[in-house]
Parts: sequence; structure tokens; C-alpha cells
Amino acid sequence: MSWPGEPRKMLALTMLLALGMQLLPLPVWLAIMRPAFLVLVVLYWCIAAPRAGGILVAWIAGLALDITKGAVLGQHALAVCLVAYIAISFHQRLRNQTMLQQSLFVFAMLALYEVVVWTIDGWTGHAVNSPWRWIHPMLGAALWPIVALALGRTHTAR
Repeated sequence: MSWPGEPRKMLALTMLLALGMQLLPLPVWLAIMRPAFLVLVVLYWCIAAPRAGGILVAWIAGLALDITKGAVLGQHALAVCLVAYIAISFHQRLRNQTMLQQSLFVFAMLALYEVVVWTIDGWTGHAVNSPWRWIHPMLGAALWPIVALALGRTHTAR
């Protein structure tokens, strides 16, 4: 059932665009700095329109990331679903916060995402103990105002 005012087409389009940005081949020095675009887009839609996709869309996005990156199946899906669940739980509070407060929340969610992925990597013997992995939450939080404003223009929030 489709709820009035739900931007499902834009949600799907922005998710595909974010997945493409996540998989875009970059030089090693720049790939280290790439924020988790897909997680940022999932966070935005979970805050702006939680009924449009919710945890199911987060699960599908995470599985797509698992498949395209060749990661343990379900690793990114679990991490993205956990982040989406928390964002949906707090979406009404977050809408009324300043952009700085939202960025702090996004930092915490991206750090949680990295912790879950890092933990599963360690359990499966694929541990990457580079300190550069922890720059992603900082960059994602810094980019949050730009992401939120850009995605906010794709639909009319009701």
C-alpha cells in the first residue's frame, strides 16, 4: 500500500545513485576517503520518509552492497538495517534538530555502521586494521548538511 506523499521513485533513484557512487572506481588514496554514501542516503530517507522504505529498503541496499563488494553476505545488510532502525525510531525528534545536532547523530550512526562491519570482518578473518576506516564517519557527518539539502530538493516533505 502506498501512503500519500511518499517519494518511492526518488528513494529508489537516489539509492541507485548512492550505490553507484559507493562502487565508483577511485585511486587508492581517494577511495580511503570515500564516505558511506549508501548509508547516508538510507539515513536521510529513514528520517525524512520512514514509511517510504524503512528497514526493508535498508536491507536490500545492504545486500546490494554485500554482493557488489564481495563481502560476507548480510554483513552490510545487518549494519545498514541497525542504523535504519535507530534512525526510524528517532525520526520525529531528529526532524526538529539543528543541522549540527543531526550531523552528530549521523556521526554516531556511521560509527556504529563501521563498528558492526569491522566486527564481522574480524570474526570472519577479513580484518582490516587500518585507522583510515574511522575517517568515514567524520566525513559523512561533515557531508550530512549537503546530503540532506540535496536530497530534500528531490521531494516535497509532508
